[in-house]
Amino acid sequence: MSGSRRDFLAATLGGIALGGTAARAASAKAPWTLPPKGAVKHLKIVRIKMSDGVELCGQIWLPADADTRPAPVVLEYIPYRTRDAYGAPDGYWGDTLASHGIGFARIDLRGSGDSGGLLRDEYLAQEQDDAVEIIAWLAAQQWSNGSVGMRGISWGGFATLQTAMRRPPALKAIMPMACSDRRFTDDAHFVGGCLGLTNFKWGANFKGVMGAPPDPAVAGPDWEKMWRERLEASPPIIARWTGHQREDAYWRHGSLHFDYAAITCPTYIVGGWADAYVHSVPRLLEGLRCPRKALVGPWGHTYAWLGGPGPALDWAYEEVRWWSHWLRGAATGIMDEPMLRFYRPDATPAQSAPGATPGAWSAEAIWPSRNVHQQRLHLTDAGLTPRPGPGKRRQHRSDNAIGLATPEWVPFGQEEMPGDQRHDDAASLCYDMAPLPADVELLGVPSVRLRLSADKPVAQVAVRLCKVLPDGTSWRLAYGILNLTHRDGHASPAPLTPGKMVDVTIDLGFLAQRLKAGERLRLAISEGLWPLVWPSPDTPTLTLDPTASALMLPIRTPPLVEPAMPIQSVPVAPDHGEVVVKTVEDHGRIAVTGTWPDKSRTCANGTILSGYGPNTVATITRGAPNSGSWSGSRISRYRRGDWNCELRIGFTLTSTARAFTVSEALTAYKDGVEIFRREATNTVARDLL
Repeated sequence: MSGSRRDFLAATLGGIALGGTAARAASAKAPWTLPPKGAVKHLKIVRIKMSDGVELCGQIWLPADADTRPAPVVLEYIPYRTRDAYGAPDGYWGDTLASHGIGFARIDLRGSGDSGGLLRDEYLAQEQDDAVEIIAWLAAQQWSNGSVGMRGISWGGFATLQTAMRRPPALKAIMPMACSDRRFTDDAHFVGGCLGLTNFKWGANFKGVMGAPPDPAVAGPDWEKMWRERLEASPPIIARWTGHQREDAYWRHGSLHFDYAAITCPTYIVGGWADAYVHSVPRLLEGLRCPRKALVGPWGHTYAWLGGPGPALDWAYEEVRWWSHWLRGAATGIMDEPMLRFYRPDATPAQSAPGATPGAWSAEAIWPSRNVHQQRLHLTDAGLTPRPGPGKRRQHRSDNAIGLATPEWVPFGQEEMPGDQRHDDAASLCYDMAPLPADVELLGVPSVRLRLSADKPVAQVAVRLCKVLPDGTSWRLAYGILNLTHRDGHASPAPLTPGKMVDVTIDLGFLAQRLKAGERLRLAISEGLWPLVWPSPDTPTLTLDPTASALMLPIRTPPLVEPAMPIQSVPVAPDHGEVVVKTVEDHGRIAVTGTWPDKSRTCANGTILSGYGPNTVATITRGAPNSGSWSGSRISRYRRGDWNCELRIGFTLTSTARAFTVSEALTAYKDGVEIFRREATNTVARDLL
């Protein structure tokens, strides 16, 4: 699976439609078809001056006749270098949208690519200020009809939501993809209030974004001065993120979750079942009150048109249909269709990898759906049962090595997907359901209520919902983890009283799955999930009271006739992925490595990009939580003619029971000669973590 956070991709019912009743009636007569393609005009270097004098740089694609027939414009606004690293998808979407009458603007964030200024962190207020100015500039151009849309995946999805929260007048519709409405819980840094390994992987990648050089062909002779300024301004970003261990103002900024009313423009949310960011989809559908839609496919942290795993979709059709409706007033019929379209898998992505996920497209007219009801299953000595029964208290002591079959929060490729869970199940408290007598369909967010205690003031609880096949293999459907000191919320953690029972509810994330007759469900409970998250400091023992615990399952009764799927599926090649994950244990010392190949590619502008990573090593000794270490390295190279730049990035995390030690290094080379080096080691107190 490709994704912008991996290598930045080389490569409503109740809503009011613009066309009104006439548009809906027209759309019912015949399917909407793409308008014919026309010629495209490409503005290769565009500079937009901000109110503080800083110039942001990018590219714009327009219909060739936009000067005489002004067109709407869709903005994508990210820091991933539109002229080389992200040039392939930018060029594809620029040509695709503009050829169908919709302009496309790809602008690099302040301090990235060829834009001026400095990039000091993700999702700063300055970033949104700039976006509002860019939208006003686009709407005011003589080739623009004054209507602007905004799209983007990952960072671009966050930027889209956060900009829409500012309500710029010209922004008429948005399409956020693979992103979240809540930064603390759902954006790579903390998972259920626990420190995530992805915080460090993404930190290494982001340091490469902040420190990357501008292109001399665009920036001119001052390019090296700009580069050195970026390097000097690059902060110890991983330590900064690690230091914000509560859902404080730092994380609440840019989190739509706390003010859904902030967005009023039509919103089309896109996600994938193999991507952790999919969990925001039902929250957005339920929280927003603007015209809204969502589509969830089988893919991971990537675009609908790329798939991985497949099938993919002919997404050009859907994007042009969305923008035509909201930016041009065309009668496309898109808002007459179900609020939620989704791929209903018959297997998990890991179960069917590297091939396409078997299943079928389905839909719900509204969300929450009247077709979904919650079924309670009780934890008893007989397993998961529909009626309460006797259940003995059970204890579980972590050895800090449960989770080896769930190595990555956002998997990229087959080896990072959650594999067969049997080994981890054997070391967990498990409750199994009887084999299903008939097929059952799940759609929604399962949740678990647990009554438990810990013998230490800081502890975690992880819950995995798995399906067990008749051959005994166990495949993870959903999971959740909670730092139990965050049991009353992520803003104000409180230590546990050793031995005192507490009640907690854990959402296991948005899922869809058809379970087949003969399969059974398993609930597996453990203290921690390593190396996904850093372990609790003092090897706690959990005591579970199953009689006050239950699993809530979202059971879907599918309609007799499924709505037609208007978007054509596109097959994709089997996705093995490039990362190689290996787990080795020697005398209780466990090492999990993730290694990416050092490869190169030549961009359309002639720049040769190469490098690898972040390659990571996670080690720990069973039963010794503060013996652990996470480390990683990344190399990024930029070469074209006599322009030759390289970045080397590294990090290491270790801990005591009271503090983390975070080391970060950034080194830059020009023509093979070191021109910059910064190493920082910070001690970060553990805040009930």
